[in-house]
Amino acid sequence: MASNDPERREEEEAGETAAGEDEDTGAQIAPIVRLEEVAVTTGEEDEGVLLDLKAKLYRFDKEGNQWKERGTGSVKILKHKETGKVRLVMRQVKTLKICANHLILPSIKLQEHAGNDKSCVWHATDFSDGELKDETFCIRFGSVDNCKLFMETVEKQAEAAGKKEEKESKEADSAAGELDKLSVGETKVEEKAKEEAPTAADEKESDSTETKAA
Repeated sequence: MASNDPERREEEEAGETAAGEDEDTGAQIAPIVRLEEVAVTTGEEDEGVLLDLKAKLYRFDKEGNQWKERGTGSVKILKHKETGKVRLVMRQVKTLKICANHLILPSIKLQEHAGNDKSCVWHATDFSDGELKDETFCIRFGSVDNCKLFMETVEKQAEAAGKKEEKESKEADSAAGELDKLSVGETKVEEKAKEEAPTAADEKESDSTETKAA
């Protein structure tokens, strides 16, 4: 028998609904569309992460003479496991779009942004838009410590890249020197062989001597 009390009626209906939800009908509904797993590659599979921090990036617009926001997300310092090259990569947090992508070279110099000790500025040849562009970046972190850690890491890798280039240059100069020595040695051998080679006059004289002896 239905109750005329609204509150009691709501309690009874709620109880019936709950009972209906708990009832297992045993029916199985197959999905209309089956989605296949797709392997997603980021291009970072062969690199180790040296640093990963949250930050906001800005790019200086030369035409408008102003800073423009590039994106907020994760900035990483990555080192390639085989080549040893180190690069800076930053992706936007939601779209994962790349907003910075460049090698850390010995020429990179970071400076603290005037008036904000949580920010720093640097210049680089960037490839985030699919072509090399000279860009001036400014990055802002949530704390002073993160900004200092970022600057120290980049400066350390830039210094290491400089030492590596210097070492490779010395090795190249040394190899060139050894090649020059080898070339000089071959030239001397060739000159000596020419000096010791019999001339046409020597061969004629030898033939004449052999004829007389006969």
